[in-house]
Amino acid sequence: MMRYLQKLGKSLMLPVACLPVAAILMGIGYWIDPSGWGANNVIAAFLLKAGSAIIDNMPILFAIGVGVGMSEDGEGTAALAALISWLMIQTLLSPASYTMFTHNDAPAAFGKLNNQFIGIISGLIGASCYNRFHKTSLPDALAFFSGRRCVAIITAGVTLIVALVLAFVWPIVYNGLVLFGEAILSTGAIGAGIYGFLNRLLIPVGLHHALNSVFWFDVAGINDLGKFWSGNGGVIGVTGQYMTGFFPVMMFGLPAACLAMFHCAKTTKKKVTAGLLFSAALASFFVGITEPIEFSFMFLAPVLYLVHALLAGISLAVCALLPIRAGFNFSAGLIDLLLSAKAPMAVQPWLIVIPGLVYGAIYYFIFRLMITKFNLKTPGREDDDDDVKESEKAATIKGNFADVARICFEGLGGKGNIAAASYCATRLRIDVKDYTLVDEKKIKSAGVSGVIRPSKTSVQIVIGLKVQFVYDEFKKLLD
Repeated sequence: MMRYLQKLGKSLMLPVACLPVAAILMGIGYWIDPSGWGANNVIAAFLLKAGSAIIDNMPILFAIGVGVGMSEDGEGTAALAALISWLMIQTLLSPASYTMFTHNDAPAAFGKLNNQFIGIISGLIGASCYNRFHKTSLPDALAFFSGRRCVAIITAGVTLIVALVLAFVWPIVYNGLVLFGEAILSTGAIGAGIYGFLNRLLIPVGLHHALNSVFWFDVAGINDLGKFWSGNGGVIGVTGQYMTGFFPVMMFGLPAACLAMFHCAKTTKKKVTAGLLFSAALASFFVGITEPIEFSFMFLAPVLYLVHALLAGISLAVCALLPIRAGFNFSAGLIDLLLSAKAPMAVQPWLIVIPGLVYGAIYYFIFRLMITKFNLKTPGREDDDDDVKESEKAATIKGNFADVARICFEGLGGKGNIAAASYCATRLRIDVKDYTLVDEKKIKSAGVSGVIRPSKTSVQIVIGLKVQFVYDEFKKLLD
C-alpha cells in the first residue's frame, strides 16, 4: 500500500511540474499591468490568458499525469484512458445531466466536479484499466480491439459504474470537504498552521496534493491560489494565508537545515555532502523544490522530519497574523516571490525576509542540536564503508551517469533480480525478487546519497535532482 501511495505521489509531480510556466507568464503579466490585470495592456492580457489556460485546466492535467505515472510503463494509452474517464464523469455528473436524469435541481456538489480530486480519480481509473487489460487478447472476430485498443472501451465501462457511485458519494465527500475547509477557515491563523503541518506530514505518501486541492484550488470554495492571482472573490490581507508561510520555510529554513547537516557531516564526507546539500538548498531557495532536502532525512531521521512539519505549521500560523501576503503558482521560492509581487492580493511580500531570516536561524539551531544530540544519520553521517573501491567512488563522483547506473545495477543483483524499476524526483525505486542479493555497500560505492529499504522487496536509491539521467542509463541495462 505504501509503495502504491508513493507511486501516486510521484505521478502527481508530473502535472505540478507544469505550474512554473504559468507562474512566469502570469507573473510578468501582472508586472506589466499591476492595476488593470490585463485591461490596460494587450501584452499583459495575452500573458495572463496564456498562464490561466494552464491554471484553469489543472484538473485535466492531474488526470493525464496520474494516468501516465501510475501505468506500468508510462504508455500514452493510459493517459488517453484517463482523459476519457475525466470527460465522461464531467458530462454524466454535470448539473444539466443531473437535472435531465432526475428532474430535480442539482446539488451544489455537481457544479464543483472540475477539480484535482476528480482528476486523480480519473487518472487512477485510466491507469488501472491499462495495467490490467493492455495485453488482453480477444477472439479473431474482435481481434482489432485486442491489446491497447480495448483499454479505452473498458475504461468507459468502468467509468459508468464509478460515475453512478459518485452520484451518491460525491455530494457527501464534497460537503465534508466544505465543512473541513470552513472549520479551518474559521480558525484563522490556527487553521493555517494546522494545514501547514498536515501539508508537510503527508509528503512521504504523496497525499499532500489532495490536501492542497482543498485550500489552493476550488474544491471546497477556498481557492486561495486562484483568488490570489485573479483577484476574483479575494480579500486583501486574507487571501494568500495558505501560501505565505511556506516562503520562510523553503527559502530560508530548509537551506539553513542543509547548512546544519553539512556542519554535522563527517570530515571525510564533507566534500561529497556539500555537493548534494548545496544543490538541494539552491533548488529550495530559488524555485521551492524541497523534496531533495526532505527525502535526505525523511526516513533516516523521522523525528527530524516531524519537527520540520511542526515548524512549517508554525510558520503558516505566524505569517497569517502578519501584514504580509505572498503567493505562488509552483512553489514558495524566490522566483515565485518576485513574480507574485504585483499580483492582485499581494501585501508587502518583500517583508517575508524578516520572518525568513528568523526561521533560518531556528532551523539551523534545531537541526544541528538534534543531529548531534541523537546521532541522527543525516547525509554525511552514514556508517563508513572502508572496503569501497576508491577508484569506483572517484569515477562516479565526477557525474558519469552510466557508471552510477552500472554499479547500482550490479549491487541490486543484476537483471535477474530486478522485478521493476522507476524513479521519482530524487530516487531510483526498485522492486527486487530476492532481497539477500542486494549489496548496499556496492550501491553506495556509486556515490549515491543513501539506500533505503522500505520492505524486503523494495529498494530506494537516493540519487538527487539528476536521477532521470541515471535512470535512463539504468533502463538501458534492463532492456
